[in-house]
Parts: sequence; C-alpha cells; structure tokens
Amino acid sequence: MAELAADQHVRYIVTVEKKKDSFESLVMEHIRLNGAYWGLTTLDLLHKLHAVDAAEVVDWIMSCYHPESGGFGGNVGHDPHVLYTLSAVQVLCLFDRLDVLDIDKVADCQMLLDCKMRMDHFLVISGVKSTLVFCCVGALAITGSLHHIDRDLLGWWLCERQCKDGGLNGRPEKLADVCYSWWVLSSLIMIDRVHWIDKEKLAKFILNCQDKENGGISDRPDNAVDIYHTYFGVAGLSLMEYPGVKPMDPAYALPLDVVNRIFLRK
Repeated sequence: MAELAADQHVRYIVTVEKKKDSFESLVMEHIRLNGAYWGLTTLDLLHKLHAVDAAEVVDWIMSCYHPESGGFGGNVGHDPHVLYTLSAVQVLCLFDRLDVLDIDKVADCQMLLDCKMRMDHFLVISGVKSTLVFCCVGALAITGSLHHIDRDLLGWWLCERQCKDGGLNGRPEKLADVCYSWWVLSSLIMIDRVHWIDKEKLAKFILNCQDKENGGISDRPDNAVDIYHTYFGVAGLSLMEYPGVKPMDPAYALPLDVVNRIFLRK
C-alpha cells in the first residue's frame, strides 16, 4: 500500500493560498472561509498547524464577520451564511480563540458552543428524522439522539456505498469519491457499524488519489487535486487511525483533542 505523502500535502496547503491568481483560488473565492477550514484542519491533523501564522488567520476570519447578525461571510465583503459561520467557529476552535466571538450572537446561527442546549431538541430531532440521510447522523449524535435511528438498516445502506475499488460513493450507481471517505465513514462510526466495510481497501483508495510529488488529494485516482478532497481524504484516514494522523471526532468534524478541550472540557 502507498504511504501518506504528508509533507507534500502540507506544502500544497500552505502554498495554494498564496497563489491568488490560480484557477483553484478564483473558483473558491466565494467560499474561501470553507477552504480555510478544510486546509487548516488538514494541517492540524498532520501536526503542522504551526506552519501558518495563527494571529493572521484569526484577523482574517474576523474580517469576514458581520456583527449585526452574528454570522460570517464566505470571504471579506460577502453576505453572512450559517455554513460559513460554522467554518469560522471551527477554525477559531483550532486556534483556541473563541474569545474573539460574541457567542450569544453566533449561537443564533447554529448550535455549537455552550449555547447549543438552548435549542428545542425535539424540533431538531423531528426535522432530522423526517429527512434522514447519513449527513444528519452528526446532528443526532450531538443532541444525544442516536437511539432514533435504525442502526442496522442505515448501517447496511452506508456499507453498501463501498465500491469494488475500495472507495465509497454517495448513492447507488455512482463512482467512488474520496470525500465520502468522511461522509460515510463518520456516520458508520457514530452508529457503531464501521466494521461492516473493508477499511484497508478504503485506505488504499484514498492513498492512490494522492499527488505524491506536488501534494494534494483528488476525488479519484489520476484526477486533479483540490483542497476539499485533500481535507476529506486525510480526515478519512484519521477516522481509520492511520499512523501519524491525529484522531478526528466524527460528529464535530474537528480533531479530537480540539473537541475535548473546547466542547467536552477535558
């Protein structure tokens, strides 16, 4: 099996941000905050978060903040949205800098932080149950409501997402895609059915999607790499306890030590 080209991936992540005129940078201009979360979390999983200037990152994150609403835009000057707000909070968690936030305002947008218990869990659970797909499992896990799931039935559907090449897809008849190494695997872990797939074959699929010279991971072998699939590839390896990669929390989508420090107070 190929090995994880960790040093090359770190170099790719650090340099991609500096190439302002590159195609990848331009197409991600409106979701730059999401890209920051993907890239910085990958660096942390690879024990290289110190490769960036934390103060500079935090300053930029806060330049995307809209104090009137408590939300964050996808880039400076962009309108706020809950998705970008989530990424902003997650990045600030990586650097242990939630102190820069007005937590009450941000909590109006999402259910992270200590304010999450203020939400009406019954309404949340009812909404998730009515449209249950694997992406909703995390919401049920965070609210302590996984008992509402038929774990065997959902686990069967999720493990059926493993293709002959070892990768996972998002729905039947689709090709495997590295990003589902996170979406499917995290759900299987949360419902305690991850042993139903072949993790060795999945790891091999992810590693075969690497650009071992220039860094980065693609959606499938021989395709162009991008920051999105680089993150989800490394995150998937983390969930499978790949050597040298920090463990990941499957519900919060953050390194486990960050979750323990900030959310669980360990």
